[in-house]
Amino acid sequence: MQTQVKTTPAVSKYFNNLIDILYENDYFGFEEDAIRYVTDLFEDIKKNLPTKTRKSAPDYFMKFGKDLYYAKFKTNKHTMWYVFFTIHNDNVSNMQTYFIRYVSNNHMISQYLNHFY
Repeated sequence: MQTQVKTTPAVSKYFNNLIDILYENDYFGFEEDAIRYVTDLFEDIKKNLPTKTRKSAPDYFMKFGKDLYYAKFKTNKHTMWYVFFTIHNDNVSNMQTYFIRYVSNNHMISQYLNHFY
């Protein structure tokens, strides 16, 4: 079965806004570095989400979708990104779609996750 990774419009908008947030809050001294960070994160997610270990999302996150999973992406020693997604199988086209519905990091949502993952 082939796989593809897609995002909701809200997730796409989040990644675009993340560049400005990181730069304007001085996480990066140069806007180009913020762009590279976000681009690398997004590319890592698109490339590796189907092979990552996934866990069922806690009830708190069910507002983003039914049968929701999450996977972790570490970008540095201080930041872990959590990608919440559903999986859709289309047996007619032989396509498995990972549909990203929400993205956040440990600084924002760690209190809602099981830390024994």
